[in-house]
Amino acid sequence: MMKGGSGKTEAYDVMVIGGGPSGMMSAGRAAERGKRVLLIEKNRRLGEKLNITGGGRCNITNAEFDTRTLLSHYGDAEQPLYSPFSQYGVEDTFAFFESRGLPLVVEARKRAFPKTQNAKDVTAVMERYVRESNVDVQTESTVTKITIENAHTVRVDTRDRSFIGKNIIIALGGVSHPETGTTGDGFRFLKQLGHTVREPSPDIVPLRVEETWVTNLSGTSLSFMKITFYLDNVQKFSLEGKILFTHFGISGPLILNAARKVKELLRAGVVTATIDCYPDTDFAQLERRIIALFDQHKNKDFKNILDEIVPHGTAKSLADIAPFKDIIEKKVHSVTKEERRALVHALKGLPLTILGLMGFERAVVSDGGVPLTEIDTKTMQSKLYPNLYITGDMLHINRPSGGYSLQLCWTTGYVAGNRV
Repeated sequence: MMKGGSGKTEAYDVMVIGGGPSGMMSAGRAAERGKRVLLIEKNRRLGEKLNITGGGRCNITNAEFDTRTLLSHYGDAEQPLYSPFSQYGVEDTFAFFESRGLPLVVEARKRAFPKTQNAKDVTAVMERYVRESNVDVQTESTVTKITIENAHTVRVDTRDRSFIGKNIIIALGGVSHPETGTTGDGFRFLKQLGHTVREPSPDIVPLRVEETWVTNLSGTSLSFMKITFYLDNVQKFSLEGKILFTHFGISGPLILNAARKVKELLRAGVVTATIDCYPDTDFAQLERRIIALFDQHKNKDFKNILDEIVPHGTAKSLADIAPFKDIIEKKVHSVTKEERRALVHALKGLPLTILGLMGFERAVVSDGGVPLTEIDTKTMQSKLYPNLYITGDMLHINRPSGGYSLQLCWTTGYVAGNRV
């Protein structure tokens, strides 16, 4: 891989800015077709952000092979994405990696991971693809300016040299995980070129809450919980699944995928939530269960049976909040009917106050970018310039976690590299 340079200007058929998943895919595909390709990356290595995706395991794609069902998860982008996904879809992603010695396994919610469970193996496959396709790679090279001089000439200036090419693919990351170098440079370049750029905001991201009992549970995850969100005390939506408690609030796939809706509610007013610890048990059934437990342990201290009432691992934290703390020192037989019912109400609706979303540093994905109305999605070509192509996180497309973001990168990267 090349580093630095002497200032000499070289001409390429295609210049790709950004060595992430869509950049490596587009560069490799274009070079595979015989094009002379330059890939420019600001980091020392390609795939820095790819290496940390999926908690370091890399959720390569979502194993939903029905295109219509898959694209229903991309919101307003569903229709415009039919063309690129018909050219390169989930089956193609499976074939690409498995044919290169990296078999995939499918886990819950159809999330596909490398069998090795190591994101760096995905990066290694992509680096090998780029190298074997004879792409020129310029690492540790920060782009300072992109100039489209005419329909056949693009100039890219970096801090220490310039490059000339016929076409350019902008495949930089968005603004999530800024520690990997994705600081929104691509949005700035696209604005300077005259494209509309929707301002990014954290999209798939944990939620901050006010309550200390939540932060005291940091590291605890609870399965099969039901969380209901309210706007100014009016119920808006509910979800069921696993909730992870953190030192700042709540996270986990269920919460991450609710963040965009919560963000919209926060713009309108005060957002609160309740957690139903026993969603499959109604109020009366839960009360009968607690009565039976009380009868069995009526001479014990309530604090000694609390762990049998609340979800596993939460007793110490919940003991500090009402109504649990109000009776924590009582004998079980001294707990009144009203106090017992308050326990049931709490277990069916632990209260939360949502302060906001965590920032870009904790975002799995952020939205923002060029609206698809300015892109020919059959080719990923800009409608403003015939020799500009835009892929991956540069596009304003909302999508959930679960492999949808990386599949978008593989698809748009391949289509651009195949058409440029």
